[in-house]
Parts: sequence; structure tokens; C-alpha cells
Amino acid sequence: MRLILALALLLVPAGAQTNALDFLNHNRPVFDAHNCYPYEGSWADRIERALQTGFPVAIEQDMAWYGGRAVVSHTDKTKGSEPLLRDYFFERVRPIVEKALAENDRARWPLIVVHFDFKSNDAPLLHAVWEVLGEYEGWITTAVKTADPGRLSPFDAKPLLVLTEDSDAQEEVFFRQVPVGGKLRLFGSAHTKAIPSQPKQEHDRLLATLPPAELLASPPSNYRRWWNNSWFEVEEGGQRRAGDWTPADEKRLRALVDYAHKLGYWIRFFTLDGFTPGESKGWDQAYNFGSHEAVLARWKAAIAAGVNLIASDQYEELAPLVHAAR
Repeated sequence: MRLILALALLLVPAGAQTNALDFLNHNRPVFDAHNCYPYEGSWADRIERALQTGFPVAIEQDMAWYGGRAVVSHTDKTKGSEPLLRDYFFERVRPIVEKALAENDRARWPLIVVHFDFKSNDAPLLHAVWEVLGEYEGWITTAVKTADPGRLSPFDAKPLLVLTEDSDAQEEVFFRQVPVGGKLRLFGSAHTKAIPSQPKQEHDRLLATLPPAELLASPPSNYRRWWNNSWFEVEEGGQRRAGDWTPADEKRLRALVDYAHKLGYWIRFFTLDGFTPGESKGWDQAYNFGSHEAVLARWKAAIAAGVNLIASDQYEELAPLVHAAR
């Protein structure tokens, strides 16, 4: 497998991986606003808060289906009160995008990375999102679909870059059903190797210790251009079992980032939070390191290691650190 991977990398034109990586903020970190939408009737200000942190910024939108419409929702158990993707995200960023298009400062594009987390992979929902993206295609970074999926066509830069995750059902709609020569409107993440069924403790140990080449065995494709990771790949047991940040942890993080970049992938880690119960604004305890001091060490390490997309619910605290590092 390693020999095959090495040969595949040799077949990629010289500089292709580096040029593709540089497209996103010159391969420097970007703050990623996790769960950037309202749910349970609260937190409607999240998109405003995220946009106020500065650019570039990544904004996660969880997608679900209700009454024949693509809606932004934390769950697939929709009730009808969820906002439409078109209204909540695209029309909200219209002034930003139209201003960027008028200024035509392409060196700064993409300004916003839109990250879709689909709560279901039902074909009607996927097709509906594809159609919405078509309505706004003039705003969206695209790439021509090549006959050989292993040949990465260059990005046609626009103010928005749209990413989605690793589902094969999504690849079917967003890539395979697009004709050769057509435009790809969004780009999927790589498949991380599935670890055979193990007791949880052993599973967590393997996830945090397997060499990067055993977690990610394939180079990027024209469709799959980034690698999405939980923190379990860095520290055994993830946020809830993390102890002190150690030199070994730092080495592990850098190994994952360096390997992803060597292959030509952007890399994302989710979700790095550190808060007390009284500080929570609807945040998930599963992502909580437990204190600001604990998460600050990981934020700084992720920035220094060159993680492309650093996800957190603590927008106002992480974003300034990312911007200051540029």
C-alpha cells in the first residue's frame, strides 16, 4: 500500500500539491466556527459573531430536510422552524460576497469556507443542496471535473469555498453525477481508515497511535481535497480524557499535519473548546478540555503546526489568535 501511495504521489505534477494547498489562506490556519447556526430556539447570533471575527473564516452549516427544503439544523428530527440554507447563510453573506466580487481582490479569496455537515445523506436533500449551490455558483469556487479523478484540476477562485464530508452518497451526487467537463461546486473529505471493532479503550489507543500513513492511505482526488479529524487522532480518548499537553502530543499533531500536507490535503481538527459549566453557550461537553488554559495550549499548538481549519465554539477567543499568527 505504501509503495502504491508513493507511486501515486510521483505521478502528480510537480508543485501541484503545494499550489492546491496554497489556495486556502496560503496554507495557513483558518478559524472554523463550529455549529454556526441556531438550534433549540437559541443561539441565533452565531453567524453574526463568526462573520465579525474577520476573514478568512470557516462557517459550519449542518444540513437537514424538511418539507422538501434544505434547512440548517442540528438534527435530522426537524420541526419546521429551522431556517432555509438559502436564507440563513447565502442571503446573509450577499453583501460581503458582492463587495468582494466588485473589488476583485482574488489574492484574498476564498473569504469564507462553507462547511456542510449533513445530518442525513438522503438523495433528495443532497440534490436540493446541489441546486441551491447552483443558484449561487457565481459566488462559489469551482473546479472542472476531469476524466481521471486522480488528476486535480485547478480551482476557479471565488469568495466562497464549499466543503463537505466523506460520505460516498455525497460523492455520488456531488461528483459522480457531474459530467466530465462540468463544474464541481463543493469538495469532499478523505476517508480515514476504519479501525476494526475493538473495545473502546483499545480503539482509542489505536486511533491516537497508528502512523498517519495507516490512517490515510490515498492521495487527494479531484473531489476529495481535505482531511477531517476528531481530536481522538491526537490524544487518546479525545478532549474528555486529555491530560497535560506534552511534547509527545505536539509531535503527534505535527506528524498528522505534515503527512496530510505532504499528500496535498488540507487538514481540519474538531472541536477545541475549554470552558466551565457557567461559561457554556449551548456547547457540547464532549469537546470540552475543561478549562481555558487547557484549550489554549492546544489552540497554540494547532496554529503552530499549521492546521488549516481549527474548529471551536469559542469564536471570539480563538479567532484573534489565528489572525495574529499570520
